[in-house]
Amino acid sequence: MNSEEEIRMRVELDEPKCVASGQCVVAAPDVFDQRDEDGVAVVLEQHPPQDQLDEVREAVAVCPAAALRLVRE
Repeated sequence: MNSEEEIRMRVELDEPKCVASGQCVVAAPDVFDQRDEDGVAVVLEQHPPQDQLDEVREAVAVCPAAALRLVRE
């Protein structure tokens, strides 16, 4: 599959819902981080590369607050 055939995905974070559990960072550390002051999630890579999509899907699935979404563009 070449880059023109790849499906472009976007990570969305509903920041007010985030409970700062850090599960997203554990699942996909190249895509998510946490703010030092309150632990709220930060999206490092809004459009993650194809090889990280499984990790991002896992992060979305394990988020206890359902604050993450992976949206097809």
